[in-house]
Amino acid sequence: MIFGIPIWVYFCIVFIFVSGFMAFRAMRAEQKVEQQFIEREGRVYLARMYEEKEKRNKGAKDVG
Repeated sequence: MIFGIPIWVYFCIVFIFVSGFMAFRAMRAEQKVEQQFIEREGRVYLARMYEEKEKRNKGAKDVG
């Protein structure tokens, strides 16, 4: 015992810090994956918007 504290208490403290660090890493990784998904879906949405705009412009030219 160092300073009168059992060794298992030190292991618990170390475990708390390690698990907190791992949770932080997992949170950052999940945010990165989520951001990539949002960007990909945004590109799909913009592509559909441009296609629709081209269809409307093409239809207006055919009528006029």
